[in-house]
Order: sequence, then structure tokens, then C-alpha cells
Amino acid sequence: MDTPLPEETSHGPAAGLGYSTSPGLYWKIFVVLVVTTAIEVALSYSFDVLGQFVVPMLLVAGAFKFVMVVGFYMHLRYESGFLSRFFAGGFVMAIVLYGIVLASFGVLGVLFG
Repeated sequence: MDTPLPEETSHGPAAGLGYSTSPGLYWKIFVVLVVTTAIEVALSYSFDVLGQFVVPMLLVAGAFKFVMVVGFYMHLRYESGFLSRFFAGGFVMAIVLYGIVLASFGVLGVLFG
């Protein structure tokens, strides 16, 4: 059974859902993500200059990009607070698990020691 979509939902992925987005916003987020990626690439080649600070800076940049993609492209920033907290909790648990695995293999001591 095909039900026609309301006309307002045909104007974009977020139309009719209670929030407004524009192609300009998506392009701005895209540019921010590209610039952040360029910074990450530059950081990866600057290990001789920055030393042990490169890895934490790359982790922060990666987390920032993750939050931007989830918040804007997956529309999480427009959802209820429960979903945002649920997703943030999973993100924090993944980071903790990642740290535990790195620590168990002794990688953290090599990076920060």
C-alpha cells in the first residue's frame, strides 16, 4: 500500500521532521570535515616535530569529526536528549574499551611513556 508523502517531506532529508536544514549547512559541515582531515594528515607527517603529542591530537580530531558526522549528517543533534545521551554513553564506553585494549597490549606506555 503506497501512501503519498506529505509535500513538505520532499524538500530535503530533514523537512517535515520539526527542524530545518539547508544544503548550505551541509556544505559548511563538509568543509569543516575536509579541513579537519587535512589537519589530521598534516599532523601525521609532523611526528618528528610534535613528538608524543601527535597521537592525542589525532584522537581529539577524530572524535570531533565523529561528533560532527553523527550530529549533523545523522541528525542526532535534533533528536531527544535521551537518544543523544544514549549515543554519547556508547561513545564513551567505546573510548574506554579502546583504552583498555591499548593498555593491555602495552601500547599506551609506548605512546605516552
